[in-house]
Amino acid sequence: MDVARYGDFAANRAYLKAKTGEFYARRFVLTYPNEQLPAGRPLKSAPAHAAMAADGAQFGALYGLEYPLYFAPKGFRETPTLKRSNAFGIVAREVTATRAGVGLLETTAFARYEVSGAGARAWLDRLLACTLPGPGRVRLAPMLSPSGRLMGDLTLSCWREDLYWLMGSYYLQSWHMRWFRDHLPESGVSLRNISDEVTGFSLSGPRARDVLAQLTAADLSNGALPFMACREMEVGLANARVGRLSVAGELGYEINVPASEQLALYRTLIEAGRDHGLVQIGYNALNSLRMEKSFGIWSREFTWAYTAGMSGLDRFVAFGKKDFIGRNAALREREQPAKQKLVTLEIAAEDADAAGFEPVWIGDRRVGFVTSGAYGHCVGKSLAMAYLDRDAIAPGAAIDVHVVGVRRRATILPAPAYDPAGSRMRG
Repeated sequence: MDVARYGDFAANRAYLKAKTGEFYARRFVLTYPNEQLPAGRPLKSAPAHAAMAADGAQFGALYGLEYPLYFAPKGFRETPTLKRSNAFGIVAREVTATRAGVGLLETTAFARYEVSGAGARAWLDRLLACTLPGPGRVRLAPMLSPSGRLMGDLTLSCWREDLYWLMGSYYLQSWHMRWFRDHLPESGVSLRNISDEVTGFSLSGPRARDVLAQLTAADLSNGALPFMACREMEVGLANARVGRLSVAGELGYEINVPASEQLALYRTLIEAGRDHGLVQIGYNALNSLRMEKSFGIWSREFTWAYTAGMSGLDRFVAFGKKDFIGRNAALREREQPAKQKLVTLEIAAEDADAAGFEPVWIGDRRVGFVTSGAYGHCVGKSLAMAYLDRDAIAPGAAIDVHVVGVRRRATILPAPAYDPAGSRMRG
């Protein structure tokens, strides 16, 4: 019920009237997981929005922002359903095209925060539970509360010793900015929310380097720009900040530019990708891609209800650091693990996939619940992530999951369903 789930955009009478009217008109009506409601939209949109719409983008809304779900033929309308919708095949093509070639994803829907100043590194070192990266490097950065609960699953890029970017969930801006300000020192650190000033695209797939190489003179070899590195470079007409990482689990690059340059970057990337089979993808495809890699996301696998040890984010915690928020709690949990743990499931589903909050059973005993699910189009499996009681996690356990009210047999996967060694990201 935290009011920080709303941004300043919601403090508008016309917006509130539209949304509350929609709510009261539908308060006894079932809302489907894939249904997009129209009230208060469109409000915020990326500079490339109209161009993407012309290319078939179908949009959802996140914290007031329009973001692409998938790219469909002209006139397509998705049918609201609890099962696999008529967009299933469209998403499948985006996923397989990314794995085989290169997918282009618009990334305005990620929040970005700039931290600078002489005291920036010391402040971040206490705020975050990870080891801080050096200049030109990127690190996955769990952020904990004093009780050890998760406050964020962020990505930290170090551009200089006194200049960093934190990237996270777009809809957590008010919540995260409040947390940052509550812990900000009186001097030495400058903090800016640049989420609406900086945007960009990600390239993911085995042909991603080929596309980017056409647009920059920078050395993109593994030696010059290895996995989890970041550089400033020219990309076409834009002066960009580029990170070598990918939520899709492929060779990938996150290209960040001022919002005023995003449309030009979009056209440049589309043109450069024509000879490499570039396909535009949306966040529904990204959901399938990340599920195949067992990558969790905020509001699903990662929330303030869970800890680093429960979620598996403890592998990024620098327990040897002398002081960071939540350290004592994290050390206690390492000695005495929490009751539940996050796992990936393969479900024997037929025409529907888990969406979240489905119960998980061993016989008549509920041993956990699903946090998110999707069909893994490249591995050909219905996948889900779930928190299970530790004593239920055993090879060959007879586990069932309810999917749209039907009990389905499930198997705990010992590793991600796709590329468990992570070699493709490092290629």
